[in-house]
Amino acid sequence: MKKLFTLIFSLFVFTACEKNKGEGGGKVLPDAEIKTEVLTQSLIFPWELVYGPDSYIWFTERGGKISRLNPRNGVIALVHTIPDVTSTGEGGLLGMTLHPEFTTSPYVYVVYDYRNAGNYRGKVVRFTFNNGVLIEPLVLLDQIPASSVHNGSRLLISADKKLLITTGDASVATNAQDKNSLSGKILRLNLDGTIPEDNPFPNNPVWSFGHRNPQGLVLANNKLYSSEHGPDNDDEVNLIVKGKNYGWPNIEGLCNTTEEQAFCALNDVAEPLIAWTPTIAPSGMTYYNSDLLPQWKNSLLMVTLKGTKLVQLKLDDAGEKVIESKDFFLNQFGRIRAVCQSPEGRIYLATSNGSNDKIIEVSSK
Repeated sequence: MKKLFTLIFSLFVFTACEKNKGEGGGKVLPDAEIKTEVLTQSLIFPWELVYGPDSYIWFTERGGKISRLNPRNGVIALVHTIPDVTSTGEGGLLGMTLHPEFTTSPYVYVVYDYRNAGNYRGKVVRFTFNNGVLIEPLVLLDQIPASSVHNGSRLLISADKKLLITTGDASVATNAQDKNSLSGKILRLNLDGTIPEDNPFPNNPVWSFGHRNPQGLVLANNKLYSSEHGPDNDDEVNLIVKGKNYGWPNIEGLCNTTEEQAFCALNDVAEPLIAWTPTIAPSGMTYYNSDLLPQWKNSLLMVTLKGTKLVQLKLDDAGEKVIESKDFFLNQFGRIRAVCQSPEGRIYLATSNGSNDKIIEVSSK
């Protein structure tokens, strides 16, 4: 039986958007009421949520399970357990995405960590969904350096049918600047694992580099955004541009010291849209543009671990600046790892507390 919690929030309006400056203020939207409902609990470190075309919520658990949750009744069906997953520290079965034409191409893409001759590595694998289970694993990319921390591992399929993969520096910070290493990157592959001809570096899966631990990835209005863990300062959200250097480990946050400014100028470093000190440990993101909760329209919704909240990042009309930030569910559910949304605009959250983890639905009251 589903357990219902109702929380009422007043969502404050944005009256200072850039497009309304000089026009006497913005249009005031009515307050909205938010309802939260725990759909399921007793999970162990869920890591990814995907709202599938079958109207089920697909999710991974770090120990190796892939499951489908019926959001209408809370019933979970186990789809597959990957036998060679090794969950060490923050590693294990992590990101997942589904083929955008799932009915005719029933492919499920996952990234997970495993032991290979004593080495800890990550790999991207495509499965085929057939009669309620996953079959025919096909390795698309292997030998990604992994560690007990800093594995990145968010997956996304773009509108042009390319697979995007975030990787962390796997505790070797200097590899993030090495374009011949898979660490500390956002990678881009064709859906069969081959390297696209229009990647920025010939015969190389690297799309952008200089990342520490990017755990959120979302495409909105033809722009790619990523959230990234800093060290003990400067967590970031970045607008990802083809071939760009994002600075790690030479740059932390903005290029705002003499040494950093010199490196940024020499290496064409892209600065973050927004940074946080103290850190909040940002993880999954989605882009919200639904009428269900109109105050969240044209916003990135990002969940956090250390920050124990959902952060709304309101974008300008061009999608190139964060013009306002608001926090929701602070300390309500603990650490939150993943977020996704339904076509109707309902939001789903997965906690990451290590025991009795939950998937929570957020909708209008």
